[in-house]
Amino acid sequence: MDTKYIANALGRRKSAVARVYVKEGNGKITINKRDLTEYFPSTILQFVVKQPLALLDVLEKYDINVNLYGGGYTGQSQALRLAIARALVKINAEDKKALRAEGFMTRDSREVERKKPGRPKARRRFQFSKR
Repeated sequence: MDTKYIANALGRRKSAVARVYVKEGNGKITINKRDLTEYFPSTILQFVVKQPLALLDVLEKYDINVNLYGGGYTGQSQALRLAIARALVKINAEDKKALRAEGFMTRDSREVERKKPGRPKARRRFQFSKR
């Protein structure tokens, strides 16, 4: 890599994993070599990704390069939000309190429960028939 990254971090949610590399720049977010608006067409998901940056008012201060894989678009956006928050704390440790207060520093550990044998889903049972 010819560019100097000032921080990198990892974020996970469900089965999505986001690796984030932050450098000084003008607010460009690149996900898997595509622009943020191209990767997440939904404005709600774009908002979720930018939440930690907006909270600290550094939207136009850093360029962020992301490797993102696994999961669906909601899990990916939330994994990316966690990774960005962790990277911002590596840059400036005093921001941790504000990010934690908004819940951006906590990893949402909920995972999909596995399907059990003899059942249609994880907990759902087949319909009981007396006769």
